[in-house]
Amino acid sequence: QAYLSYSNIAALTHLAGKPGWDITKTLDNVKIWTHEEGAVLSFKVEMQVKVPAHVAFSLLSDFSLRQRWDRHFLTCEVLQAVSEEEKIYHVTSGPTTGHQPRDFVILVSQRQPCQPQEPYTVAVRSVTLRAMPPRPEFCRSEILCAGFQIHSNSSSSCTVCYFNQVTSGVMPYLAANLTGSSKSIEDTALECIKFLE
Repeated sequence: QAYLSYSNIAALTHLAGKPGWDITKTLDNVKIWTHEEGAVLSFKVEMQVKVPAHVAFSLLSDFSLRQRWDRHFLTCEVLQAVSEEEKIYHVTSGPTTGHQPRDFVILVSQRQPCQPQEPYTVAVRSVTLRAMPPRPEFCRSEILCAGFQIHSNSSSSCTVCYFNQVTSGVMPYLAANLTGSSKSIEDTALECIKFLE
C-alpha cells in the first residue's frame, strides 16, 4: 500500500516535470497543454484561481465534492479510507455516444508541500479491489495517472494544474474535445474555478 501511494505521487510529479508540453488553447484564466509520447497522450489544464492554495487543496482532494463541478462524475463513493492521506473511491460516469457507462476504482493520494516552493499534490490512479469487481452494466476503465498540482501564487491566489495521462478508456470523453468540436475540458475547468472561488 505504501508503495502504491508513493508511486501514485511519483508518477504525477514525473508527468508534470516532463519537457515538451505544447500549449493548445489559452483563455482568460485557463490554459490547455498536451504532451504526446508514443501512443500516450497527456494533457494539462492550468487554472488561475483566486483562493489560497491550501483552500483549493482541501476542496480538490475531497473527491466526494467532484460532482459539484465535473459533470463526468455521476457518482463517487469512498470504498476505503486507507489513511488520512489516501482514499479509494468508486466513480461512475455516464455513457458517451456509442459507449456504455464507465466506472473506475481509484486511489486518491494527497500530499502537502514539504518546502514552501513545492506544490500541493492530489494524485489519482486506478487500483483493483476485490470488494469491487467489474459489473456488467459498466465498462471498467483505467486511469494510469491523473491529478492536481496546486502552486501558491500569493496569500489569496494559486495556480491549479490538472493532469491526465489518457488511455483508450478516457478517450471517448476527450476525442471530441481535442479536435475542438466540444468544449468540455474548458467548461469543466471554468466550473472548477467557479466552484473553488
